Amino acid sequence: MTENDKALSAKAPSFLDYAPAPESTSVLHLKKHYGLFIDGEFVDGRGDAFTTISPATEKEIASISNANNADVDAAIAAARKAYDRTWSKLSGADRGKYLFRIARLVQERARELAVAESLDNGKPIKESRDVDVPLVAAWFFYYAGWADKLDYAGLGPNPQSLGVAAQVIPWNFPLLMLAWKIAPALAAGNTVVIKPAETTPLSAMIFAEILQQADLPKGVVNIVTGAGDTGNALVNHPDVNKVAFTGSTGVGRAIAKSVAGTGKKVTLELGGKAANIVFDDAPMDQAIEGIVNGIFFNQGHVCCAGSRLLVQENVHDEVVDRLKARLSTLRMGDPLDKNTDIGAINSKAQLDRIRELSNVGEAEGAERWTADCAIPENGFWFAPTIFTNVSTSSRIAREEVFGPVLSVLTFRTPAEAIAKANNTPYGLSAGIWSEKGSRVLAVADKLRAGVIWANTFNRFDPASPFGGYKESGYGREGGRHGLAAYLESAGWAAPAVTKGGKK
Repeated sequence: MTENDKALSAKAPSFLDYAPAPESTSVLHLKKHYGLFIDGEFVDGRGDAFTTISPATEKEIASISNANNADVDAAIAAARKAYDRTWSKLSGADRGKYLFRIARLVQERARELAVAESLDNGKPIKESRDVDVPLVAAWFFYYAGWADKLDYAGLGPNPQSLGVAAQVIPWNFPLLMLAWKIAPALAAGNTVVIKPAETTPLSAMIFAEILQQADLPKGVVNIVTGAGDTGNALVNHPDVNKVAFTGSTGVGRAIAKSVAGTGKKVTLELGGKAANIVFDDAPMDQAIEGIVNGIFFNQGHVCCAGSRLLVQENVHDEVVDRLKARLSTLRMGDPLDKNTDIGAINSKAQLDRIRELSNVGEAEGAERWTADCAIPENGFWFAPTIFTNVSTSSRIAREEVFGPVLSVLTFRTPAEAIAKANNTPYGLSAGIWSEKGSRVLAVADKLRAGVIWANTFNRFDPASPFGGYKESGYGREGGRHGLAAYLESAGWAAPAVTKGGKK
């Protein structure tokens, strides 16, 4: 073979080479600046504005208003007025009509929302398009159906709404977490003040436009943007009746302390270190895809990510080899490209933490393998990484990395798998892979996790409650349980019964 032939051969496209297929941003009609959404209108915040950037390019997308304490006061006052005068007086059927309208508008603007989410968050467009936005609409449709059926929420007849809900959501699923919080709150008759994460406020601002389109009464939903100070002012406001937070365990612990003794109802959905347990009789092809989806979906920015892989010893080598082969086919790059599997890390701070913990894992003796990915020059990127020979005491096996990093451990017996899976301060989720239904049920019964998937992972449904134990928080979101978190009993008690069964 001549040198020229070698050069041509080196340049020959492989089956992994795809022509670029970027989603157009022309569907977006972004403003240069977004204000706070208070009492049905966009208003400028009193704090210093900040910019939201694309993590894939580090380019500025828009300027965002920063809410200070006075802005939070105004938002909560608007929510209280709307609750007292309008929303709490509507029938459940009428509230449901607004939720149905919001759901349909989300579907109508699905493409725009998906592009905005990927642009601002860094996740692949196929995930925001095929998972996030459809689930957002599904959540509003689901709770729209509940709005006139509150008597069946499990709190007795005629349960009562709580009042004003303060909600703080994270940056990993900005729009989906917004739907998780707002939909049940409105269905139950509450009004809302919500704060999106400072790095991903864009989809919330577009959602505010949808609320205007839906003619939602003013003040029912208010959106304040800002950093931790804004969130702190919101959850600690004396005129708030309910606090719902999704985020880190550290912040959740601080919120729990600050609201203790205030009478506020609290739902906390915090961190996780999920065990994904693979037995030797697992359907291997299915399991490999489930493992990849469990940890590398959304770049590992998932609180319930299967970041600890527990593999039965006799199939460990096979699973690891097949995982490496599968990861070598994943495409990392432009989040707006429809062919992209792995997008950008959301922020420089998160990238630094992922790098730090990965280096610690290597220093503690684990064997590191990283997929061969071309790292773009700009933006925040981390290639999918697997650690083998991981000790249960290693930091990467105990701490939430919140990135595309998988720790592989082994076990011999189901009892050992259960012990290792439960050996964590978290208790949010877990996965079990086996063809034996009896084994799946027996193991699931002993796992201390709020959500357990069998022969799948990272699947969500609005009718299914979601939440954890231990340091993963308390309370449930989704399903009837998520609705009950925004209601209280009307004081109903069973009638007294005398001897003989008569009153």
